[in-house]
Amino acid sequence: MADDSFDDAPEAGERPSKSRRKRAMHALQDLGAELAALSAERLAGIELPETLREALLEAQRLTRHEARRRQLQYIGRLMRDIEPAPIRAALDALNGASAVEIARQHRLERLRERLLEDESVLTEIGANHPGADLTRIRQLRRGALHEREAGKPPKHYRELFRTLRELQNE
Repeated sequence: MADDSFDDAPEAGERPSKSRRKRAMHALQDLGAELAALSAERLAGIELPETLREALLEAQRLTRHEARRRQLQYIGRLMRDIEPAPIRAALDALNGASAVEIARQHRLERLRERLLEDESVLTEIGANHPGADLTRIRQLRRGALHEREAGKPPKHYRELFRTLRELQNE
């Protein structure tokens, strides 16, 4: 009895269908468009072949619709020759979409909350990060607690998070 279900995966030894190749090309072009939308600083943080980097910078410069569209098609063609998985992973990390990045953010948020509840967490931070400016962190902690009590916007609370994140990145 024959199976009538449609399977999009090509059989061993068969070439992928034209539709499948087209979908793959469009996916690469979309990935290129995401890269072209990044700022120059963020783009510099992703490892890319030089020709692709130059094409992306050119796409950022172009403003006319048709010229930009053609440039994005060219970027998609260039991307066929490279492995897109590391680029996708780097983009996900930049966007905070990777599971590792999300877990890291949650750990930092828990550390901040523990610090706000108990000042002795400062010794733990000092032990883990010998170069940390504990006086600055203590000041931010006091400011965040004061903001919380007074119902003010969380300026110090956010700055405390940024400071802890910088320590983790070092």
